[in-house]
Amino acid sequence: MNGSLWSLAKLAWPARGRVLAAAAAGALATGCAIALLGVSGFLLARASEHPGVAALSVAVVAVRGLSLGRGLFRYGERLAAHDVAFRVLAKVRVAIWRRLEALAPAGLPAFHSGDLLTRLVADVDATQDLFIRGITPAIAACLAGSGAVFACAALIGPGGALLAAGLLAGGILVPVACLVTARASARRTASARGMLAATITDLLTGAADLSAFGAVRRAEAAAAAASRSLTRLAARDATAAGLRSGLSTLVAGLTVWGVLLLGVAGAGAGTISKVPLAAATLTALAAFEAVGGLPAAVVALRHAKSSADRIAEVISAPDPVTEPRSSATTPARPVTVSLRDVKVRYVRGGPFVLDGVSLDLKPGRRVALVGPNGAGKSTVAAVLLRFIDLAGGSAVVTGQGAGQAEGAGTALADLRADEARKLAGGCPQDPHLFNATIAENLRIAAPGASDTELAAVIDRVGLSGWIASLPAGLATHLGENGAAASGGQRQRIALARALLADPAILILDEPGTHLDAETRGQLMADLLRAAQGLAVLLISHDLDGLDQMDEVVVLDGGRVVQRGTHAELMAADGWYRRVKLRSAVAAAEFGLQHVHRLEERRALPRSKLVEHPGERLGGTVQPFVEQSLPGGRDPHDGAPPVGGIGAAEHEARPVEIGEHTADGGHREVEPLGQAADGKRPVT
Repeated sequence: MNGSLWSLAKLAWPARGRVLAAAAAGALATGCAIALLGVSGFLLARASEHPGVAALSVAVVAVRGLSLGRGLFRYGERLAAHDVAFRVLAKVRVAIWRRLEALAPAGLPAFHSGDLLTRLVADVDATQDLFIRGITPAIAACLAGSGAVFACAALIGPGGALLAAGLLAGGILVPVACLVTARASARRTASARGMLAATITDLLTGAADLSAFGAVRRAEAAAAAASRSLTRLAARDATAAGLRSGLSTLVAGLTVWGVLLLGVAGAGAGTISKVPLAAATLTALAAFEAVGGLPAAVVALRHAKSSADRIAEVISAPDPVTEPRSSATTPARPVTVSLRDVKVRYVRGGPFVLDGVSLDLKPGRRVALVGPNGAGKSTVAAVLLRFIDLAGGSAVVTGQGAGQAEGAGTALADLRADEARKLAGGCPQDPHLFNATIAENLRIAAPGASDTELAAVIDRVGLSGWIASLPAGLATHLGENGAAASGGQRQRIALARALLADPAILILDEPGTHLDAETRGQLMADLLRAAQGLAVLLISHDLDGLDQMDEVVVLDGGRVVQRGTHAELMAADGWYRRVKLRSAVAAAEFGLQHVHRLEERRALPRSKLVEHPGERLGGTVQPFVEQSLPGGRDPHDGAPPVGGIGAAEHEARPVEIGEHTADGGHREVEPLGQAADGKRPVT
């Protein structure tokens, strides 16, 4: 038996009594069916001799008893086999779910979400054939088939040997032939089913983006191709099914004819009468019920093996983090988490995505992580949440409570992942809200939270007014993925959920994504106010509002390239200042354009208007320009002139977004995350 199937079979060991009961019931049910047809043949043949009623009474009663016994034993066999199968399936599903929980999120990129769902549902369901159509029917076939052979041999000596040969051919050779025919399809069906599910999932979840970019037809074509592939495999299975049906019928027919001819020859020789001949022939015919399901069972077991292999891939996936044999005691709060020279890689032997990063997250301290895409910001959060192990450096939790030794700390790796995640709570970039009520979404973090506690945390994140305006209040259903809430409301609900978990460190990962500048600023102010007293780690591409942070750390290529307060970084030449100034210039250009259009609406004379960049003239977009300020002052030292106040005095000149040198020259700003040689760092 295959290793993955053997692992499933071992899960049924505690229920081995039920497995044996199912096999015994199956053998008795098949035996009753064989005996029923044999006794019926005896009854009909004996009745043709017109004996007395007493001579037939035993056979009549036997027919009735065997008819009832066949149904009852078959029911018992199905009940016991399915009971074992469902018990094992429950264990497998729980094992997969626990494994997925342990793997998420760092260990899941190797699996597609739609394919994972197929493994969890369809593949697990397919493995039940091991118990329902694999183990018990094979045992029952051996027992019942052996009984039929002995019965036939007792009636027609050579007929028993012929029946044994026919049963071996029908129970071994035909299944092997069917397995060879369906081998490719049985091996590929499970993966093809997963591919179709993954493609359909992509098509449905990405419908809006696909429509926006006109890619719906391509996505539909991919789904159709996956469907055709699965259909071709199903057609091969159908061919194998037809083959096994034809071969089984052929073997059974030839065997029965052989037994009949041997019986006729024996009757002609006077060694057997017509009554035993009829009983033996019909017994041989009924005996093939014992092996008739084995060809289909072998093919089903091949499918089950493929599914079991796919399940084993999930269960045997390597741990993204190594759990300690015994968890250390979590230091009493308040705590400080310190990262020192942390190094992280996602692939063994691969490049470092974090290389020498150090941070101190103390109670009440606010730290911002900024930098270009791929700089390693989210990986720092993964380290704090124990989603990934360190490849170097240290992460230490130090308690500051009374009675704790000065400087004493506990390595984050010495805490179980669940314990470490009680220290750090996350407000992700795109929080998931379940299709449930607001209260139920909040209680995910604290199942025992009272309505009073929910109301307090809702007020803390600034949602009390909105909740009060809803007819159902906290009992309002949010819909699929929180569709009933706006982007800002989703972030606030996610923050409330994180605060309910009472973390020592609050991780805010791009909380203002998809929000306009005004809403983003208000949200950030509310988030920081709600997180007072907690250590806050803000991960952001947006440099606005970072003057509220105690420290800003700039990452690029997994390394710390700058750190300090907002004022210190603006005073120093570096990535932070260049990007901040570039954003300010772009914002100023946009503001001038907006003011210019307002003035046009007021029908002011053109002479008083600023000739603004980006204005559409004659169907073309003019180049960006920058206004020179009086006295040759660097435009980066202050805001450009707004409106028409003094603007007409300044001559417009084309300029590239960048920074000015001391001698009045100009140099381009490096693109985000781009090195001086023009190459993008690999992270």
